[in-house]
Amino acid sequence: MPTTLAVRHVSVSIERAPDDVYRFASNLENWPEWASGLSKSIRRAGDAWIVAGPLGDVKLRLARPNEFRILDHDVTLPTGVSFHNPLRVLPNGTGSEVVFSVFRHAGTSDEAFQADTSAVEKDLRALKQLLERR
Repeated sequence: MPTTLAVRHVSVSIERAPDDVYRFASNLENWPEWASGLSKSIRRAGDAWIVAGPLGDVKLRLARPNEFRILDHDVTLPTGVSFHNPLRVLPNGTGSEVVFSVFRHAGTSDEAFQADTSAVEKDLRALKQLLERR
């Protein structure tokens, strides 16, 4: 029988059109500007990207460009363990709602899950500030 994981949906409203937010956030070269929880630098490696950040060098694969503004991405740690990360840009009035679903994986402590959620919140606030200043 399948086991479901605990999840927290972290979101931020951004006063920019959804297509503008998606266009910016779907360019992985922009991630070091706002996704500090994952990337300090990024480089292409074939059909994936190598991201240097607090977790070490990780492989990142982003969903193909799509009309639904889905930015789901898979992160593969140096250990080979992979995580799927749902990330969406949704219309919200004339602006956008960016929603990241943080899953609590087996063996994750309460403190680590809270730290993961807080890191996502920080990154989404940085994305908001960056896009609303432009």
